[in-house]
Amino acid sequence: MLDDFLMRALLAGLAVAIATGPLGCFVVWRRMAYFGDATAHAAILGVALALGFQISIFIGTMVVALIMAMVVATLAGRGWAMDTTLGVLAHSALAFGLVAVSFLPNVRVDLTAYLFGDILAVSRFDLAVIVLGSALVLGLILWRWQGLLMATLSEDLAQSAGINPGSERMVLTLALAVVVAVALKIVGALLIAALLIIPAAAARNLARSPEMMAAFAMAIGAVSVFGGLQLSLARDTPSGPSIVVIAALIFLATTLGAALVQNRSAR
Repeated sequence: MLDDFLMRALLAGLAVAIATGPLGCFVVWRRMAYFGDATAHAAILGVALALGFQISIFIGTMVVALIMAMVVATLAGRGWAMDTTLGVLAHSALAFGLVAVSFLPNVRVDLTAYLFGDILAVSRFDLAVIVLGSALVLGLILWRWQGLLMATLSEDLAQSAGINPGSERMVLTLALAVVVAVALKIVGALLIAALLIIPAAAARNLARSPEMMAAFAMAIGAVSVFGGLQLSLARDTPSGPSIVVIAALIFLATTLGAALVQNRSAR
C-alpha cells in the first residue's frame, strides 16, 4: 500500500502525462520546442509575482505563461526571427523572475523546487488543481483535434475548409500555458519542455497515425512518471529530473529500435 504522499505524487504525475502527451505531439509537429521552453521559463517570473502579490502560485504562473505564449505567438505571426526572439524572451523572463524573488521582503523560498520540480511535496489541493488543469488541456485538444491537425498540416488547407489557423494557434497557446502552470510542481520550469517533447518524440518512432502517436505519448509519459518515482525512491535522486531521465531512455530505446527495423527493411 502506497503512502498518501506517494499516491498523490503518482496521480499528479499521471495527470500531467495525460495532458502533455497529445499537446507534446503538436509541439513536435509544429516545431515549437523552443516556444514551450520560453513559456516554461516565464513561469518563474509568475512565481515571483504570485509571491509578491500574495496570490496563488498556479494563477501567477498561468497568467505570465499565457502572456508569454501570446506574445511569442503574435511575434511569430508577424514574421519575426523566432530563434533569437525566443532566446531573448526565455532567458530574460527567467532572469527577471530569479532577481525579483530576491527583492521580496520576508519571503524565503526554495527556487530549486520551482526550477526542477518537487512532485513528492504535492498536496491534496495541488493535486486537485493539477487534475483540473490537465483535464482542461485534454478537453481543449479533444474538442479541437481535427481543426488543430488540419491547421498543423497546412494553414491554407485549413482556411479553405473554413478553419481559422489563428484560432487553433490560440487554443494551443492556452493549453500550453495551463500545462506549464500545472507541471511546474512536477518537473519544474527547466524541465517542462522535456516532458512535452521527449514522450512525443519517442512516440513518433512507434506510431503510424496522429491519434496513435498521441496515445503512445501519453503512455510513455505515464511510464516515465512511474519509473522516475521508482528511481527517485530507490536511489534518492531528484524526482523531476528522474522522470525526464526515464523518458529519455525510452526515447533512446524507441529510436534505436526504429533504426534497426528500418535497416532490416532496407535489406
